[in-house]
Amino acid sequence: MVISATPHAAQGASAAGGGPRSPFARLAELIAPYEPGKTLIAMSLGEPQHPIPAFVGPVLARHVNDFGRYPIAKGIEPFRAAASAWLTRRFALPRAVDPDTEVLVLNGSREGLFLAALAAARAVPPRQGRSAILMPNPFYPAYGAGAQGADCEPILLPATRANGFLPDLDALDAATLSRTVAFYLASPANPQGAVASPEYCARLVRLAQHYGFMVLADECYSEIYTREAPGSMLQAAGPGFANVVAFQSLSKRSNLPGLRVGFAAGDAGFLHAFHELRNVAAPQVPVPLQQVAVAAYHDEAHVEENRRLYRLKFDLADEILGGRFGYVRPAGGFCLWLDVSAHGGDEAATVKLYREGGVRVIPGSYLARPQADGSNPGAGYIRVAMVQDSETTAEGLRRLVETFE
Repeated sequence: MVISATPHAAQGASAAGGGPRSPFARLAELIAPYEPGKTLIAMSLGEPQHPIPAFVGPVLARHVNDFGRYPIAKGIEPFRAAASAWLTRRFALPRAVDPDTEVLVLNGSREGLFLAALAAARAVPPRQGRSAILMPNPFYPAYGAGAQGADCEPILLPATRANGFLPDLDALDAATLSRTVAFYLASPANPQGAVASPEYCARLVRLAQHYGFMVLADECYSEIYTREAPGSMLQAAGPGFANVVAFQSLSKRSNLPGLRVGFAAGDAGFLHAFHELRNVAAPQVPVPLQQVAVAAYHDEAHVEENRRLYRLKFDLADEILGGRFGYVRPAGGFCLWLDVSAHGGDEAATVKLYREGGVRVIPGSYLARPQADGSNPGAGYIRVAMVQDSETTAEGLRRLVETFE
């Protein structure tokens, strides 16, 4: 199948950018008429529940007076240096990232991913036809909002089991690629946990550099894995990191979703344009929070402990779920992507699990949008976030099995 921008494809894709609603708001409406059948176990929101690192409070206390001044938009030098050093240690990059020109602090990765679409629409060379932004389907809602904000056509690329839960690059034609300004890709993927191989990344980078678009690599789950450590798109970008920007966050890596600190790193030319936009439009990151991030990027012990806790929970999933619901231990991330098509579909299964089992999950179709043919790649699946402690997670998984058997 070749994906091109036919009128029908545009209509199917426009749902991603035409007034998107939060999947969690939709979930709240779906289950509002019902009460949980047992004590509630929330497994719908991907909010890490492991303990925050012990150094957070002391670092904040040491730098509390820095709340009394405006932060600079690009980030303080110690933060950019720490982010650069961490990237260089963690990934086999072509060279070290320049902290002065190739790193920008973010107020969490979400706002960065959104605003990057606006920057890409301004920074890339003129396109042939209406500018387009490509994204996997299912996708993180910020991608669709970014395409809408940039006034670009969102083109949804089905990420299904048949293609390893990653967009099929063979399905892209030259006409579409020649008007693409940005390609969002999450690896590990949310919700399926798929990890792009080095060969896949290299091929996508070649397309980006040939056609002149940006790869916006969402890598906020890169530190949550139970087997091999995922790589970075920056590894495939060459020594200039041309046409690639990677987005990182402390939310998952360090159990700090409320800190709202992340960074973007890569193509210096794009980051210059991105900084110009962010300097007038983006939320600044308080200096004390950046100092916590400096400590976080210099410490791997808490990250290793975090992975250990997730590994224990995936061991429980292996034991409790077995081969049910098409379960396969994901390569990365902390979510399960379970096939409940034999149980009435994702909405019906979500309601049944809530009403009878007291477990709240999210329908897969709420994380995706209809394709041109009307199909929804998320339909028939539920996403289960493994963010609770091991005991609660095990209870939730047992209830899931009991409810449907």
